[in-house]
Formats: sequence, C-alpha cells, structure tokens
Amino acid sequence: MRKFLIGFASVICSLNSYSQRNIVLIIADDLGTDYCGFYEDHQDTVDIPNIRALLRKGVRFSNAMSNPVCSATRAGILTGRYSFRTGVGGIVGGAGGSNQLDTSEITIPRLLKKFNPIIAKADIGKWHLHQAMPISNLLNPNRLGYDHYEGPFIGQLPSYTNWTKYTNGVASTITTYATTENVNNAVTWIKMQNSKQFFLWLAFNAPHAPYHLPPAGLHTYTNLSGTPLDISKNPKSYFKAMLQALDHEIGRFYDSLKKMNRFDSTDFIFIGDNGNTTQTAQIANTDKAKGTVYQYGVHVPFIISGPSVVNGGRKSDALVNTADIFATVLDLFGDKSWPTLIPSNKPVDSKSIFPILKNTSTEIRPWQFCENFKLTPDSTDGKAMRNKEFKLIKLDYGKEEFYNLNTDPDELNDLLKGNLSSIEQTNFNYLCSEMTKLIGKGSFCNSSSDIKNIVDQKSDIYPNPFHAYIHSESFTDQDIYELTDCMGQIRFTGKNIELQNFSNLPTGVYFLKISNNKNQTIKLLKE
Repeated sequence: MRKFLIGFASVICSLNSYSQRNIVLIIADDLGTDYCGFYEDHQDTVDIPNIRALLRKGVRFSNAMSNPVCSATRAGILTGRYSFRTGVGGIVGGAGGSNQLDTSEITIPRLLKKFNPIIAKADIGKWHLHQAMPISNLLNPNRLGYDHYEGPFIGQLPSYTNWTKYTNGVASTITTYATTENVNNAVTWIKMQNSKQFFLWLAFNAPHAPYHLPPAGLHTYTNLSGTPLDISKNPKSYFKAMLQALDHEIGRFYDSLKKMNRFDSTDFIFIGDNGNTTQTAQIANTDKAKGTVYQYGVHVPFIISGPSVVNGGRKSDALVNTADIFATVLDLFGDKSWPTLIPSNKPVDSKSIFPILKNTSTEIRPWQFCENFKLTPDSTDGKAMRNKEFKLIKLDYGKEEFYNLNTDPDELNDLLKGNLSSIEQTNFNYLCSEMTKLIGKGSFCNSSSDIKNIVDQKSDIYPNPFHAYIHSESFTDQDIYELTDCMGQIRFTGKNIELQNFSNLPTGVYFLKISNNKNQTIKLLKE
C-alpha cells in the first residue's frame, strides 16, 4: 500500500507540474542569426537584452533550420508537417504565390483542445496563412483551433502606425505602433484567463519591412532621421532599431507576466521565421538570402527557455527544425497520446525537442529538411537536406549542389564541381537516399553530368530572356534540341528550334539541351 501511495503521489506531482506550465511562442519576422551577437556566425550585433535573457534558463540551438519564407515556416509549426505535405511552399499572397493552409489540417490548438479543453489558446499578431478575402477567411485561426485571434492577418503591414487589425474576424483601424499593440493585446488576453493554463502564439511583424524609425523610447538609435531618403540609404540601421524596439516590448511583456505571477511558470520559445532579406543581409551574395534554401535563408535563432529546461544556459548543436515546435509544445503540456490522433493520410514530420530540454539526449533527428516552391515557379524553388557536416541542395529545375558546411558554412564551394572523396560520396549518397525516401517519389540524385553541371554559362543564344523565338549563330540543322521547364517537363524536342514560337509558354526558367559535340545545357528565362 505504501508503494502504491508513493507511486500515486508521484503521478499527481507530475500532473501538477504539467498543469502549472504555460507556453509562449515568440516569432520575430525576417530575423536570421546575423544580428544576434550570441550566435557564432553573427556579422553584426544589436543590443537585445530581453531576448538574450532567455539564454540563462534556456537551450540555444546553433543549428536550427526554418523554411525560406514566413508562410511556409508558420504552416510547418502549426501542423508539424513539411511544405510538400501542406502545400504551403511560398508566401501566401506574395511574389510567386502559395497555396493557403487547408483548414482540415490537424494543428497544435486542435490537439490541445482534445487533450485538455481548459488550456486557453490564442494567436496574436501576424497570421499570413490565408488571404484576407473572402471575409470568411478571417475566422480561419478560430476554425483551426484558437479560442482567440487578434492581429493584422496578412503579411507585410502597409504602416506600423496605421494598419488594420482583425479580432476574431472583426476589423478595426489601429494607429498604435504594431509591436506595442501586439504586446498590449497579449497582456490583456492573458489577464482575462485568470489562472487558466495558456498557449500563446505571439507573432510580431517586426523587424520585417517597411523599415522605419520606431517611437522614441523603444530604441537607442537617436542619430536616425527617419526620412524616406535616409531609410532607403540605410535600411540596416532602421532594421536594427526595429529589432531593438521589438526587444524592448518583449521586456515589457515579461514585466507584465511577472506582475501577474505567470512568468516563472511559463516556457518561452523564441525563433526567427527565416533568414534576413537582401536589404538587410550581411553577406556579399544576397542571392542566398531569404527566399532561398541556402543556409543564410534558413538558419535562424532558436531558443527554448523556462521551468521545463534542465540545466539552463546550454548550447545544443542538434539538428532541429522549426516544424519540431509542434511536437515539442504538445510534449511540454504533457500530451503524450497525440500521435494516436494523427491519420495515416496526414503524417507528421515534427520531432519533439523535449529530450534535449530535459538533458537526457543530445539529438532528435539525423538530418534537417527545408524547401521552397511557388504557384509561379522560379529558379529559387528547390529542396535542401543536411546532416551535421554536409548539405545537399536540389533545385527544382534540375541542378544539384553539395557543400561541406563545417569547412564552407557560406556555401561557396560546390563539391559537385570536382571529384568527390569517398567520405563526400558516402554523405552525398546518404542525403540523396533520405530525401528520396522522404518525398516518396522519384530520385533526388542525378548521375548525368549534363544536369549536375548546369551553370549560368554565357552563350550566343539570344534574346535571353526570350518572349517567342530564340536564335543562335551556332544553331545547325543537325543539332537536336530539348527545351524543358523548371519542373523537368519537356516543352519541345526536335530540330529547327529557331522556327518554334514559344510565346504561349508560361514565364519562368527553362533549360535548353543541345545534343551536339559539346552536349550543352543552357539556362534561359522566358518573359
């Protein structure tokens, strides 16, 4: 009987420890590691003491990977599923376009409601998983499981001081600085929950464009004029001021939780949703910034901090993905049975980071995966998979790249341009095989050198970009031509390509393979 009572008491204590937990997911928009001085690869430093304060009781993940753009990352967190499963591969409503998130998806708040209906669930801030029209879309956050939604809904704000907020589908015009308004709304909502356990998704628009001078008192960049000309000339300085303003308001949020006696029982997850944009990038080749599957586009700050972390102040080099937040949140709330509610036709890719937080394991997965694809394809569309040392990139138009991230973190030396060593070949084959198994179709490794070695080589083909016809002084009657689009679909094959009218082809990237003594493959752009 005594053993039974001790066991029963331990179970009750365990349940009580879970019942005291609250979780706040804080998302900074368009923030890579560049401006975070606590990351080894930072190129600049902004004074962000409140974000940095999470390190003391937290775990900082040095190898965290997101998707290349905001909508895709958010869909992955909410569902725990990769983009090729959700269909959200790009920016909803943005350049190139993306599918919107299917409202039938199983989400964090839907599973929490089944696990414990008492847990309060709110999404405050940027949504960006659906268009604002039709008007019925405005209730999609609630349909997907949230008790409360309050935020700008769309992606980029027209202005941080004059914008439309939607509160459970009802629109209002807001002139309060957006970052400040987000915190005001979060604090008000938490107060309304009294002592109820809560999950808060707090998604700031900052420090995303439009770049501007934040209100005085939120930053220390007093030398900025705030004029359009100065902003245009110095976007990085205004980005830094916006990031500092974000940190200031996060600190005010902490203070409010402390006054409510809710801070010490709350676990915080802080992430950036993708890397820095070309305007704020600190790298020479900005073609590898936000919107690409290169490291600069997907390597983001990621910290989990709070009472659930054992031995805080740690750094982990584990390969973690922002989609892993899905399983981790459920685990932190004590929901161990959620996998039984996942149907076979909607597999979840998320792996719980819980063992690393408890310091019982150092790894949760052997590789990371991300991808980028749009409704109107372009040359940045592709997939990437890495293990601890190597990274394979498979662009949708056929080109493959392979890098050693330990020796070449900026991905400047494509190993496929030379002969692979036995170690390199083994890792290349492994990543190819794993990517093929994950996607479940086709092969993600081409052996033909004409595909691997596609480059933006100069040629005498003109015009490029082309509209209808293409020409070259070197075309002959004997050559065989094959024109394929970026998805690998053959659009033309045969001779006399100069006589072909391609005006009906969609705009985008195409590849012309010329079967002659050179066996060339030339990249072309259709406008």
